Amino acid sequence: MGAVTYPDEKVTRFINENFIPVQILVSNTILTDKYVVKWTPTILVVDGEGKEHYRTVGFFAPDDLIGAFMTGKGRWHLDADRYQEAQAVFEEVQAAYPGSEAAAEAIFFNGVNQYKMSHDPKFLRYAYDLLTDKYPASSWTKQASVYRLIDK
Repeated sequence: MGAVTYPDEKVTRFINENFIPVQILVSNTILTDKYVVKWTPTILVVDGEGKEHYRTVGFFAPDDLIGAFMTGKGRWHLDADRYQEAQAVFEEVQAAYPGSEAAAEAIFFNGVNQYKMSHDPKFLRYAYDLLTDKYPASSWTKQASVYRLIDK
């Protein structure tokens, strides 16, 4: 990713505006062991205390990496019970990267987020229906499949 993705101006700008990037060498076994990094590239979104909120492994093209990082940012907000912020990020991922796996993940977690805000399970069902319609082959659709049992 160092040859194609990270040097991309859009990626660099996005990461610098939204995160404090830290690149860890695989020889740093203290951190690779702490975060159970077994393959590179592994991308983590962690908070100031080092708690992990998002993980992805493997190469990403520039736009896909931004979508993944945005989803990670949404997950960070969700984990901190900042539901409005999470919803805004998840909706932005869906709008900006509609053909990506990050968009499918954002739909899934936006359903979870809206359920946590409202305690209304219809948001989980809505997420499943949207995933089935737009991303039928996604792993996120499979994970949401139990929500089909929720009445509309």
